[in-house]
Amino acid sequence: MSKQPCVYILASDRIGTLYVGVTSDLIKRVWGHKNNVVPGFTKRYGVHDLVWYELHDSMESAITREKAIKAWKRNWKLALIEKENPLWKDLYPELL
Repeated sequence: MSKQPCVYILASDRIGTLYVGVTSDLIKRVWGHKNNVVPGFTKRYGVHDLVWYELHDSMESAITREKAIKAWKRNWKLALIEKENPLWKDLYPELL
């Protein structure tokens, strides 16, 4: 996967903590989360599994979508994940 703006959701587990982020390099960014290179929330709470992502044509549209999803209720985020990834499989290995 080449660099492309996207929104992503990481999870600690199915009923655990969620993290919504935006990046132009999904593989590099998720690797950073998984290896605790990125200080802050995901490192502190062990949020490392990529459970959902959405590609965008521009960083502007990705940021707009990220902000919208962050404002959603938790059950809406869960429904978004489960629509595409009902088993909550870590999608990161599929990107490599």
